[in-house]
Amino acid sequence: MSTEFSVDDLSAVAEVPKVLPAAVDIFDTTLRDGSQQEGLSLTVDDKLRVAEQLDYLGVSYIEGGWPGANPKDDEFFVRASKELNLDTATLVAFGSTRRADTSVEEDGTLRNLLNAGVEVVCIVGKSWDRHVTEALRTSLDEALAMTEESVAYLCSQGLRVFFDAEHFFDGFRANPDFAMRVLRAAEDGGAEVLVLCDTNGGTLPDEVGRVVAAVKRLTRAEIGVHMHNDSGCAVASSLMAVRMGATQVQGCINGYGERTGNADLTSVIPNLSLKMGVRTIPSDRLERLTSVSHHVAELVNSSLSPQKPYVGTASFAHKAGLHVSAIARKHDLYEHIDPALVGNGSRVLVSELSGRSTIVMKAKELGLELSSDAVSRVLDSLKRLEYEGYHFEVADGSLELLLRKATGWEQNFFELESYRVITDRLGRVETEATVKVYVGGERVVATAEGNGPVNALDAALRRAIGGYYPVLSSIRLTDYRVRVLDTSKGTGAVTRVLVDSSDGEHTWSTIGVSENVIEASWEALSDSIVCGLLRSSELGCGK
Repeated sequence: MSTEFSVDDLSAVAEVPKVLPAAVDIFDTTLRDGSQQEGLSLTVDDKLRVAEQLDYLGVSYIEGGWPGANPKDDEFFVRASKELNLDTATLVAFGSTRRADTSVEEDGTLRNLLNAGVEVVCIVGKSWDRHVTEALRTSLDEALAMTEESVAYLCSQGLRVFFDAEHFFDGFRANPDFAMRVLRAAEDGGAEVLVLCDTNGGTLPDEVGRVVAAVKRLTRAEIGVHMHNDSGCAVASSLMAVRMGATQVQGCINGYGERTGNADLTSVIPNLSLKMGVRTIPSDRLERLTSVSHHVAELVNSSLSPQKPYVGTASFAHKAGLHVSAIARKHDLYEHIDPALVGNGSRVLVSELSGRSTIVMKAKELGLELSSDAVSRVLDSLKRLEYEGYHFEVADGSLELLLRKATGWEQNFFELESYRVITDRLGRVETEATVKVYVGGERVVATAEGNGPVNALDAALRRAIGGYYPVLSSIRLTDYRVRVLDTSKGTGAVTRVLVDSSDGEHTWSTIGVSENVIEASWEALSDSIVCGLLRSSELGCGK
């Protein structure tokens, strides 16, 4: 550890051209680093289910947590050994180097790693001199000893060791000699992979490339990177690191993590595999990326952005008429990859901007044939309705009903005669709705109470027609949103209501617009019921 490194030495080797590695190990830290995201809290059951999904996707390593840090992580490692049957992934336990002025044999963190029941551990050590002197309050020589002795001890106990060099890029910028000495200490101790961490997330990709190239030249161990996204560059920096020779990329599915998150593996994986020709996960599992991304989002109860690259519902959605007419001929004219490669699909969004080809394509998706006159009528209706405040690109169910009506179809599940909603405040607020409908050739009147007018209307309609359509019991409203379209009119403004519904397998959205919020709600609600009944009769509606 006596060799000294200078900035000039390192900048010189950084210019050496690099050859892309044939393969990169994907190391997912959702269960540890990702769970530090604000508002994200995982139970042990959640962690086990997420691990199953990550293994199903085919990542190389799953970091399960920090044994000894909390009871939840302790329970996870105990249960993981009995309940997880991993196919492609290796479970990793996380920890730190020994404490200052403590022997490795007496250090509790290292002891917990040995008892975690795993074959691979990843330990973190300080590589920024300021953190050593100001956070650890120890000497640089002691920090080097902590690193080398901890790695060597764990290796001597039969474990494979990855070393996370915390704050490496900041440390390298401030004191490259010490940062490199930390890596050399870990390497001398037997670390299999030296992971360069951009812990503060502020390093830009060009600097990442120069540093990784330098480190790769000066070390024998494999190089990994662990990038945070505070500057919005975590994915780009990870790709640059691989281009310069890194063979392990740490990150989180969906980019979860503290502050602005970690490198998003749903972008890292396809960019490496499809754009750069670097093997990441098994090629036959790449098509699982979208479903795993959405499944994990459900498990952690965190909504996924529709605009998320590769896996978002809007990733391959087309709205402008020019785009739609082009992809009708060749998808790659407006799609950078075939969406099916990552398990996603193209979507045609219909709005007042749509052209005839958009309407025709959307109808074909639904198995409908529209005449030329019908297409013209739909376009005219779209422009008029969207001017009034409708927004069909977010209401796929209502759009399908509009297209079906253009073919001459009319729903015959029920016919509304009238409805009435009464709200009384008698010590507490009570709401009652009465619905009069014709169904199955009979006039039915039903009354129900609810938690507000929309809930009461929903209950009354279900009471009226539920006996005729038992499948209605499996159809439920999952979200209800109201937006005021013209706030200058105050309480007299036009309102837009969006209702999301599900039958447990599929989802659909419907819309209503009116100056009367109850009328807008009824329109969206009744259309949602019609869509659900259509789906149960295998005619369509939804996604």
